Amino acid sequence: MLKFDFFLLAIFVAAFLSLNSPTLAQDKKAKVACVAFYNIENLYDTIKTQGINDLEFTPTGTNRWNSDKYHSKLANLSKVISGVGNELVKGGPDILGLCEVENRIVLEDLINTSLLKESGYGIVHYDSPDRRGVDVAMIYKKSSFSVLNSTTNRLVMPGQPDFYSRDQLVVTGLLDGEVIHVIVNHWPSRANAPEYRAEAAKLSRRLADSLAQAHVNAKIFVMGDLNDDPVDKSVARILLAKFKTKNVGKGDLFNPYWKLHRDGVGSLAYRDAWNLFDQIIISEPLLNSPSQNWKFHRARVYNPAFLLQKDGPYKGYPFRTFSGGAYTGGYSDHLPVYVFVIKETK
Repeated sequence: MLKFDFFLLAIFVAAFLSLNSPTLAQDKKAKVACVAFYNIENLYDTIKTQGINDLEFTPTGTNRWNSDKYHSKLANLSKVISGVGNELVKGGPDILGLCEVENRIVLEDLINTSLLKESGYGIVHYDSPDRRGVDVAMIYKKSSFSVLNSTTNRLVMPGQPDFYSRDQLVVTGLLDGEVIHVIVNHWPSRANAPEYRAEAAKLSRRLADSLAQAHVNAKIFVMGDLNDDPVDKSVARILLAKFKTKNVGKGDLFNPYWKLHRDGVGSLAYRDAWNLFDQIIISEPLLNSPSQNWKFHRARVYNPAFLLQKDGPYKGYPFRTFSGGAYTGGYSDHLPVYVFVIKETK
């Protein structure tokens, strides 16, 4: 078993500078934690569920989804998750938001795979009203994070009582003894008009503002597949996730993925172009905390070569489970995103 989920690192100023991180005095030590998000693309079991459009993910459905394919998908996902953030943290992220999960059963199967079992993950999950039966969820290392409270929050479209989408998950807990808040999202797809994502952004902003009002210096991570890039209206003008740290004031949100998007980094590919729909947005206190408290360090997209298609018309795209209707045995059509937070230790 892993005895301690944080790696206690002796980090010198030069090393921090090389990673574009905050500086600490030469003899100081720091704890590092990894907070991540991953759209795992249709993690379904093989059983037809009443009232859910999941027939294609059954043995007799169009995908011929059977136990072999399901367990291969679990093994692939566990390989990815166990590697996220491994330059500083081993055994997978301390906190991982997920979307496109069918139910709690698939999450239990995922965290009990051989590569993840030793990490000791717990689960926060609620069923959403989405017609396809996909939900958001969060898994966390129980040795480094403990849940204090969680809620599921319905996304409603004005004037559309029959609209059903993914709920937004809010989890409050202690990360190594310090209170943090996580909002996990999967905003409506681009098959819907921009107004749908605008409503999702309004809900996320209300949830973040409520947390900030209830908790002094609330440290909030707004994460998810937003189905919009950092520069799009829903993220930049409605959620009000600011691009530059110098413009972030009290009560504001900061989007570290804007710079990555500007530099051409993406988490999914479409029509030979990269989008960065998967983002982790943070509240102002994570930028300006005392060094003894959790503070933002850096943001990344996890994109090792094995996660990318090696040949064919989609060479260089994320290597997904199905492509063009054919089973390819890959991972997901999205890449994981993650941030590190650090704090000085005595």
